[in-house]
Amino acid sequence: MFTPDGRVREDYAAQDETSSEATAPTPVPPEPPVPLGPETPEPTVALESPSDPAASGARLELPGSPAGLGPGFLDLVELLAQPVPFYLGDAALPDGQSVENLEMARLHIDMLDVLRQRTAGNLTADELAVLEDLLYQLRMRYVQKRG
Repeated sequence: MFTPDGRVREDYAAQDETSSEATAPTPVPPEPPVPLGPETPEPTVALESPSDPAASGARLELPGSPAGLGPGFLDLVELLAQPVPFYLGDAALPDGQSVENLEMARLHIDMLDVLRQRTAGNLTADELAVLEDLLYQLRMRYVQKRG
């Protein structure tokens, strides 16, 4: 491709010129401008929960994020809590087997508690109620299994 003195060899230079002429780019029309206004509507879902769900004994379901807004805080809580029933041996794996690993269950419960501590003062009342209720239920079940 190059000569010993660093120049492009003539046969490669000629080949490069013919290939660049044959593949000249065609101009692409510009895309239409994107509107700058907010496209996503504000969520209008109001969540209701008791002030102290653990004391009332009511089980709170984790509500999903409003459509189109992507994952939210409660989705993260659900992600961290999902494996706990499997590790406590309360849920069966898809193949029907049950696996009990109390150390992993405690790790996930502790991660949820770290999340609660690190987000203190930044959660809505509903998010805090769901997280505290979930932690209470998981801790009680862990203590039952631990014996």
